[in-house]
Amino acid sequence: MTGVEALSEAEVASFRMLHGRVVDTVETALRGKRAVVELVAVAMFAGGHVLLEDVPGTGKTTLARSLAAAVGGSSRRVQFTPDLLPSDVTGTSIYDPQSGEIRFRAGPVFSNVVLADEINRAAAKTQSALLEVMEEHTVTVDGVGHTVPDPFIVIATQNPIDLDGTYRLPEAQLDRFLLRTTIGYPDGEHEVDVLRPGSGAGAVSAVATVTSPEEVAAQTRALYRLHVAEPILRYVRAVGAATRDDHRLRLGASTRSLRGLVRCVQAYAAAQGRHYVVPNDVQRLVTPVLAHRLMLTREAMLAGETREGVLDDVLARVEVPRPTSA
Repeated sequence: MTGVEALSEAEVASFRMLHGRVVDTVETALRGKRAVVELVAVAMFAGGHVLLEDVPGTGKTTLARSLAAAVGGSSRRVQFTPDLLPSDVTGTSIYDPQSGEIRFRAGPVFSNVVLADEINRAAAKTQSALLEVMEEHTVTVDGVGHTVPDPFIVIATQNPIDLDGTYRLPEAQLDRFLLRTTIGYPDGEHEVDVLRPGSGAGAVSAVATVTSPEEVAAQTRALYRLHVAEPILRYVRAVGAATRDDHRLRLGASTRSLRGLVRCVQAYAAAQGRHYVVPNDVQRLVTPVLAHRLMLTREAMLAGETREGVLDDVLARVEVPRPTSA
């Protein structure tokens, strides 16, 4: 990494412990979903946002509130509906009769963790207002900019089953989400544990605070220094180029999505205790980071193809870099 001191092994070990503490404590409320919690924590430390496509009652709100509790930050939930206005999300200017001045009343986006529940039920203008904040980390009202807290992560949800009264997120807006994943139902043993009277599952109030927003923000900035070798960068680029050339896709991976993939693999590698990235890191995160940004052709959809299947084929045919010393 030219001109920048690479992340040391001691710094990586410190981050791995922090990541592990966050995941462990969130898992006390969201049982049996460690892989999902790890993925969302990776997105947070990579400075990105998460799209959860899942049916109601699988723990989306619990995940968002537990994550906020673990990092000692604030959390707000916004239920997106067709009549929700942009100002209901970002905030607005109001007249204060006591002082006789116009002051800004902050909206729910001024939180460390924002749960945007059923984001596809709001009109496009409201969706755009949230997505603009996600990109810029700033709300501008009456020409004055207001910065959201750091760290700032939006966990947005969509119900993949019930599509009545929804507004599909355009591809340009989907591209703002660093990764997409699903929680799903717990396995048998964990679901029985959740059902057991007196179980602590879902008890967000019992989630311990194991770090601070300031430490999370500092670790996010530090992760930019984690070493990514040139062959890995070329591998990421080759995967992206292969999606653009695949006849089954009418929209391949953008350059922004590939940059997001690099950020994610940096955080993921550090969470595994490594100060460098390996090809397996890329392969592990390709689907959650890239799949929702791709668009199948009509012929491919009719043939039963999936974006995940296309990515599997892409990974199978793109040459993997040979191991090199980090």
